[in-house]
Amino acid sequence: MQTLTPRVFWAQRHGDVYLRVEISDAKVSDPSHSFFSSTFQGQGHGAKGENEYEFNLEFLKPVKSEIKHKSTQRQVNITVRKLERCWWGRLTMQERKPGFLAPDFDRWLDESDAEMELKKEEEINKVTFESRIPKDRYLGLKKGYLFTYNLVQFLGFSWVFVNMTVRLFILGQDSFYDTFHTIADVMYFCQMLAIVEMINPAVGLVRTGLIPAFIQVMGRNFILFVIFGSLDDMQNKPVVFFVFYLWSSIEIFRYPFYMLACIGTEWKLLTWLRYTIWIPLYPLGILAEAVAVIQSIPIFNETKFLSIRLPEALGSSLSFSYILQLYLLLMFLGMFINFRYLYKQRSRRFRTKKRKSN
Repeated sequence: MQTLTPRVFWAQRHGDVYLRVEISDAKVSDPSHSFFSSTFQGQGHGAKGENEYEFNLEFLKPVKSEIKHKSTQRQVNITVRKLERCWWGRLTMQERKPGFLAPDFDRWLDESDAEMELKKEEEINKVTFESRIPKDRYLGLKKGYLFTYNLVQFLGFSWVFVNMTVRLFILGQDSFYDTFHTIADVMYFCQMLAIVEMINPAVGLVRTGLIPAFIQVMGRNFILFVIFGSLDDMQNKPVVFFVFYLWSSIEIFRYPFYMLACIGTEWKLLTWLRYTIWIPLYPLGILAEAVAVIQSIPIFNETKFLSIRLPEALGSSLSFSYILQLYLLLMFLGMFINFRYLYKQRSRRFRTKKRKSN
């Protein structure tokens, strides 16, 4: 029996090549495959009657070994999976199209139409995947709690920032010396409330890191309650102004960003400010805290406040200043850990946004 070449129609998508072989009632052997080509052999009724049919295609680019074929009464459908998801300018390696090959206009799409189809499929798959994820019955309650928390903190730090800014314009440098007595009550409230920022990641309410939250919250509370709150001589120093002002300058952008994220809203400018303004302000805040610690050391030495009494054989007491010197080292180590974490978070955020925009 003579071996003939059948009529073959083709179309493509970004990930697949579709072949339609015009043979009815075909008995097909599994197509043989190499990296760049496939060979089809079968017997059936084609354009020249009952015969054996065979064809070979050398593809433009590599294909995978998985080739699917399905025979019907009228034709044989073959699906070839591309090795790399991309659009081919033509099907075969040779520029001149084989005579037996023609476009399958029933499935034909140009590149732009195929991209739109691909996006629709991705959206459908995303919806299907999300529908399989068990819904959290308390999601609304969690978001309401986080929204309220961030709103309260935003209002608190906004009050601190605006109050200090207005006083600076009105009183000038004189506002440096009574910052603590004017602002401390609200700052106490905000920093005590900030303790929940360590609890939230611990119980899975947010996906932020527990260690960076612990370093920031406990570090600030140590400065506020131990350095400023327990020493009257520290409360009139200008460093209090700079510490409070730098803290509030960061938080008036951070908390509204998280607040809007709870309701699925994003402002591009706010996002940029939240992930950028901390880069200069965070190290400046740590530097101001370090100055406050250094200025407090002579006061702790003089007053013996928080010093640990030792047995007479070892000496009179262990000054709290030694702990502060150790704390200074830990402070800059914590700054390095936090800065690295925040910068990675920033890079990941803008990399994701750039990928979506493309």
